[in-house]
Amino acid sequence: MTPEREDKLRAVAGRRQVDLTVVLENVHDPHNISAVLRSCDAVGISKIFLIYTDPRLHQDPYINLGHRASAGTRKWIKAEVFLDINAAVTELRKNYQYLWGAALGEGAKSMYDLNLVQSAALVFGNEQVGISPRLLQELDGIFIIPQQGLVQSLNISVACAVTIYEAMRQRMAVGLYEDKNQFSPEQLEIFEEYKSIHMGALSYYPDENE
Repeated sequence: MTPEREDKLRAVAGRRQVDLTVVLENVHDPHNISAVLRSCDAVGISKIFLIYTDPRLHQDPYINLGHRASAGTRKWIKAEVFLDINAAVTELRKNYQYLWGAALGEGAKSMYDLNLVQSAALVFGNEQVGISPRLLQELDGIFIIPQQGLVQSLNISVACAVTIYEAMRQRMAVGLYEDKNQFSPEQLEIFEEYKSIHMGALSYYPDENE
């Protein structure tokens, strides 16, 4: 590894927002997942969560992010897959303070009114049915993305990108992307993993380690 490449990996790891994540429920189209991964990488999110509550999706070939899911970005972003909402929420609550879901309904806030500097998981559901009622019960609140058109609908990957870029805007304003002299323990772990990935010794996806 060249010094320049190591410096690049160090800079990226140091800007990873380890207290911010995206959760996709029953989103299985590989193109949408790919676009979400790319957006997450761009704003410094290092891990996403995939929840599959629909039994019809349990045998889906992309449930473990198959090889077509996301070109080069795929190897730099972890994806944890859950088939059970309780297990997913338990894991999310261990690491993130708030769970906010993109959904219409009473009490929904504008995306711009969320405090996304705080530790948060942003939940998005399937484009056809949205977030399941069961998962909605576990959220701290719901939000909408303000729109001015007739359709009032966005592709799931676009909705995710718009929201996490607002999170990046808020976080940049308070200096959370500034270079620091010392990594957090989580960022240090990410840096070591990225070095291993670069050297071909590790992948976040078991089938690629064979």
